[in-house]
Amino acid sequence: MTRTGTSLARLGLTESWAEATLDELGWWVGDRPADGAEEVMWALARSPDPDLALRAVERLAHAASDRNEFDAALRSDPGLRGRLFALLGSSSALGDHLVTHPDRWHRLVTDAPDHDDDARGAMLRAVGADPAAPPAGSPGGSAATLTGSEAIAALRVAYRDELLLLAAADLAAVGEPDLPVLALEDVAARLADLAAAALQAALAVAVAEAGEEPGRLAIIAMGKTGGHELNYVSDVDVVFVAEPADQAQTRLASRVMRIAGEACFQVDANLRPEGRQGALVRTLDGHVSYYKRWAKTWEFQALLKARPVAGDPELGAAYAEAVAPMVWNAAGRDDFVADVQAMRRRVEEHIRPDHAERELKLGPGGLRDVEFAVQLLQLVHGRTDEALRSPSTLEALAALADGGYVGRDDGANLAASYRFLRLLEHRLQLQRMRRTHLLPSQNDTHGLRWLARAARLRPDGRHDVVGVLVAEWTRNSRRVRRLHEKLFYRPLLTAVSRLSPDSARLSEAAAAARLGALGWASPEGALGHLRALTSGVSRAASIQHTLLPVLLDELARSPDPDRGLLAYRRVSEALATTPWYLRLLRDEGLVAERLMRLLGTSALVPDLLVRAPEVLRLLAAPTTGHADELARDPAEVAGSLRATVARQQDPDSAAATARSMRRHEILRVACGDLLGVLDLEQVCTALTSVWVAVLQATLESVERAIGHEPPPARLAVIGMGRLGGAELGYASDADVMFVCEPVGGASDHDAVRYSTTVAETVRRRLAAPSPDPALVVDADLRPEGRSGPLVRTIGSYREYYSRWSQAWEAQALLRATVVAGDADLGRRFLHMVDPIRYPAVGIDAATVTEIRRIKARVDDERLPRGADRSTHTKLGHGGLADVEWTVQLLQMQHAGDIPELRTTSTLEGLREAREAGLLTAEDASELTAGWTMATRARNAVMLVKGKPGDQLPRSGRELAAVAAAMGYPPDGDPGVFLDDYRRTTRRARAVVERVFYGW
Repeated sequence: MTRTGTSLARLGLTESWAEATLDELGWWVGDRPADGAEEVMWALARSPDPDLALRAVERLAHAASDRNEFDAALRSDPGLRGRLFALLGSSSALGDHLVTHPDRWHRLVTDAPDHDDDARGAMLRAVGADPAAPPAGSPGGSAATLTGSEAIAALRVAYRDELLLLAAADLAAVGEPDLPVLALEDVAARLADLAAAALQAALAVAVAEAGEEPGRLAIIAMGKTGGHELNYVSDVDVVFVAEPADQAQTRLASRVMRIAGEACFQVDANLRPEGRQGALVRTLDGHVSYYKRWAKTWEFQALLKARPVAGDPELGAAYAEAVAPMVWNAAGRDDFVADVQAMRRRVEEHIRPDHAERELKLGPGGLRDVEFAVQLLQLVHGRTDEALRSPSTLEALAALADGGYVGRDDGANLAASYRFLRLLEHRLQLQRMRRTHLLPSQNDTHGLRWLARAARLRPDGRHDVVGVLVAEWTRNSRRVRRLHEKLFYRPLLTAVSRLSPDSARLSEAAAAARLGALGWASPEGALGHLRALTSGVSRAASIQHTLLPVLLDELARSPDPDRGLLAYRRVSEALATTPWYLRLLRDEGLVAERLMRLLGTSALVPDLLVRAPEVLRLLAAPTTGHADELARDPAEVAGSLRATVARQQDPDSAAATARSMRRHEILRVACGDLLGVLDLEQVCTALTSVWVAVLQATLESVERAIGHEPPPARLAVIGMGRLGGAELGYASDADVMFVCEPVGGASDHDAVRYSTTVAETVRRRLAAPSPDPALVVDADLRPEGRSGPLVRTIGSYREYYSRWSQAWEAQALLRATVVAGDADLGRRFLHMVDPIRYPAVGIDAATVTEIRRIKARVDDERLPRGADRSTHTKLGHGGLADVEWTVQLLQMQHAGDIPELRTTSTLEGLREAREAGLLTAEDASELTAGWTMATRARNAVMLVKGKPGDQLPRSGRELAAVAAAMGYPPDGDPGVFLDDYRRTTRRARAVVERVFYGW
């Protein structure tokens, strides 16, 4: 080796001062390395940051009491070189500590005594406490002889000394490949023991500062300290137990937190009962009472790692013994699943979006994914299997694999990825002894190279060391995320799918326990569905093995996982011969996610899906620049339906085609509604549009089939009710009237007879039995109701309305509009009835009284027995009927002289009434809110139950599903939705009572 710029670059030295420093250290003589120095420089080259290490070793050489001894040891001791250069190139903070205390380098030589085994003694001796005496915090416990700033300084130096030794042993193999590698779990355990030792020393100092004989105090480590898996830099979570729990003990605990915080690490007591708001110290009975009565699920999850580490050992052991049974019964709590899911969501939402891809701890595929999954499995199965009750993540994961709760390969892969991510976390924190979990950015090449070298990564022929780091991080984070998503379920599939006997197997009892904990009301039934889906050796069974872990994870978040899994089985069996079905779910993640939400919420969707599977393709993510396929233009859909039906040769085929396309559209609208893609106005418009298109297409096909040339009459179909108002729901009938007019010299009798044949044929073909939602054409709003003729001529209508029309018939005409048949005839019919529905002088007081009387009678007689009027969407207070009758009364009173009120739409009528000053803005807003809430709720009931219904469920999973269909969180309290519904409709009812009833 000769000294050139290239040689220095090969050593990793890039700074301009490096050459002069090598000369000053005496490692170069002329143009060659000094005797014995070449190995030193190659060891320097293996340091994660050779420039940083060289600068630090120069400072250390100057500070050492015997520089020659230091230099000679470096040249002769490979172990010292490996430990020292790796340490100095990895941690500027520990390098500064070593330079400040230069004699400590002796502790890094190969034959130096191992001080790590006596961390507790070192900590206690540093503050003048006797390690052999009973621990501080217990009767007769030893106190420190040092107090105040002197004790804190001594404890800080002792703690850094121990960290220095541990980090050097941890990093040794980085600087010298022949040195042993210290296992990550050993490093984490020794860090936890060091933290415990520091707490013991801090307690000894606190007792000395108190100046009085304390009561009994035990410090319980939580989190990573309790789990024997601490990081280099981390808050140390603790809980204090005291006898008695008085002010003196509170002051003592506060002193411990202050002393340890100033000397070593932050002490966090926020995991105590009631968190920051709770008392800092409690008695053992106080803790037990709280956990029995008030604790939430996350608190039991935290207690999983509770371990006494300082203070009175008997009190600490009593605490651990008292809380353990409660920890292992937590999965049996009624709200366990909801709490865990909410907790998981909060963790994921805690990440800054711009940091998500670099977050080692909280990001997707990060450390928290592993820890969360392992802890959940422990809580579920640890009740009956004591082998799972380890506070250590890696030990617990190994036990889960040994017990068959996790596949052996999955367990091994997850553990390997966890170790890799923890190694990166340790190296990042060592650099400046700061708490961090954030990888360097992609633009920080120097930071990535340093981290890769500190993690013992090497170029692999395809990538440089930075490329290897990025590839390994990506591979491991993806693997963690994938295994995290399947971990709850893949062993279930192993248990139920009859794999080879030598496979790791989860017993069906354990599988049922897990499903029960995750929200399935009938775990045994779910196991049966899983068996059916994964049995055999077909390609479909193989794909189901891959899909189900993710699908079940999504189903567990839905309001009714049991119904969702049954529906998924039904859909899968019905589409077993559809080649693209499973492939679509496998390749399109959003399709699978959306489908599980739909199946776990709605009974209508799976009923339609087995007969309209092509709609599944619409669930895919929208392509760039295109709208979601679920939000198609209703006019385009209607035109396509009419054109397709028109191509059919006979009425039966035409009706079948119309039904099929209607089924497709109802399913598309239902999916868009449940997934939040369509709002209420879009839903009503789409459903009305498809109904109108079906009527038009069927009418045209029937007229062609009758083949009467020329036809003796024109026929128009007048939409009434919700059809006329373009406000149809999923379960709405089509209210219509048929009006005809003779042509070509035909008599009224011939025209009516022909038109009646057409109308009855249309009604009969559409009402034919079908598993789809009913197609009922209801003509009961015609003159004389069911007793009157189905079809009348326009002249007959004119005569009837001029002589016999009643108030309710004029009111019904407010929704009349042309929907099918002869458009000109329809327009003339509407022009003819305008004076009846929009009287020029309004209506008199007697008519108003009559309308109010009819409304009261309808409310009283038609409300089903036992119905709850506060939650009946149609006839309940503030519901659909209340708002619609109010708008219609205002129209009959004022539309004669306010043309803007002449609308068939309820919401548009409310807007125009407000503009005309007939309603205050507040009253219009309350009525709009009530009508919108009731309409959406009525639709949601149909979507959830798969059959019409106006009454909201009172409780249970159906109510939760209705709330979810309304956009409320699926794992939230459905009572919030009920409260909102009652409040909204109650306010609407108050307006109805004033405006409609005049109260």
